[in-house]
Amino acid sequence: MIGAKTQFVTDTQGNRTAVILDIETYQKMLAELEMTDAIRAFDEAMVNPGKLIPFEQAIKEIESSRNDL
Repeated sequence: MIGAKTQFVTDTQGNRTAVILDIETYQKMLAELEMTDAIRAFDEAMVNPGKLIPFEQAIKEIESSRNDL
């Protein structure tokens, strides 16, 4: 896993409500999530080989999921 110095935002009761990461760590985490998504998609395609979609549609779906982050 990515080693990172984490900082937390807390509420008035001291409960952690958010995490602050440096941009480099954030970008590494996004890259790892994208890789994980690609692996899941590959695994899904291997389990359901009859469920094919055009390459252009796959790219649109991947870009859309990135924009949701």
